[in-house]
Amino acid sequence: MKKLILIIVSVAVLSTVIFLTAIYPPKFKEQPLVIAHRGASGYLPEHTLEAKALAFGMGADYIEQDVVMSKDGHLVVLHDLTLDATTDVASKFPDRQRTDGKFYVIDFTLAELKQLNAHERTTLDTNNNRIAVYPNRFPIEKQHFSIHTFAEEIELIQGLNASMKKTVGIYPEIKAPWFHLNEGKDISLAVLQTLKAFGYSTKSSRVYLQSFDANELQRVKYQLLPQLSMDIKLVQLIAETSWQETYEMKHNELVHYSYDWMFEETAMTKIAKYADGIGPWKSMLIQQDKNNGKLSVSDMVKKAHNEGLEVHPYTFRADPERIASFATSYEDMVKIYVETLAIDGLFTDFPDKTKQALKALSEK
Repeated sequence: MKKLILIIVSVAVLSTVIFLTAIYPPKFKEQPLVIAHRGASGYLPEHTLEAKALAFGMGADYIEQDVVMSKDGHLVVLHDLTLDATTDVASKFPDRQRTDGKFYVIDFTLAELKQLNAHERTTLDTNNNRIAVYPNRFPIEKQHFSIHTFAEEIELIQGLNASMKKTVGIYPEIKAPWFHLNEGKDISLAVLQTLKAFGYSTKSSRVYLQSFDANELQRVKYQLLPQLSMDIKLVQLIAETSWQETYEMKHNELVHYSYDWMFEETAMTKIAKYADGIGPWKSMLIQQDKNNGKLSVSDMVKKAHNEGLEVHPYTFRADPERIASFATSYEDMVKIYVETLAIDGLFTDFPDKTKQALKALSEK
């Protein structure tokens, strides 16, 4: 009886593997790109030059830069429009918050931003005290890091490429272009001008330019790139509408942008007209039913590949609480996504662990 049950279970597992492989055949022609999410942010505070240098040393293929703009028009590398979560701005400039109580990057000059200490990401606890979002990462009391410009980071990466004979690419994100335009600043144009100045101007350049703002990405594609005689790879980031990630102007009013259309049957065909890839949240691709434990796999990757789009999901984190419930370890999580979906790259806070997981897969 036990032998019969074992045979039935084995057949069921084999059938599932064959089914998934038929729909999502593993693509081992090239190993997926390892994209360092805000640098090696699992080990050092996000978007510090130290985190970027470590990511480079760990063998990342691309390093991400989130780009926002200062009051005096400089492009700086920070994830948020505000400074509250990752700097000591409240102690340095206590009277500079807006009416919502937040300190906005765009209200500070570059010289002022350079005075701040950057640190590991924090949040407020129930007593309104700042605590680390990831308590087992770099200690938040060790605050001796600085904010830097987009140009300074490119210089670092290009310098390391020269001295170490590498070709590590950059992966900038234009943060909230709708916000910057509303503040009178064309951040997209400024980012493209900087990229061109540093030699990133064609599809063969080691750069992907990403944004959550579909309207702005189309403006980049059809207006700004031709205007600057550029043609670089563009990536449409995909969010849940409920996150309120993006706004758009309608009837002279900023309203929440709806991402619902990106999950429709013809979405990838539409995106392929202006982008070269997509960046979905990884949980959009594989989900586990809380009741029966079964996995459901989206056909988004297959549809994207059919349209010639690359797929680079975000964000793979090795912190115990961030490992998917259907995986036994971080390495197992990477394996499941790569083998099941044949993704082209992945954003990760842990470039070293991801490289090791991919190496183990290639040696199977």
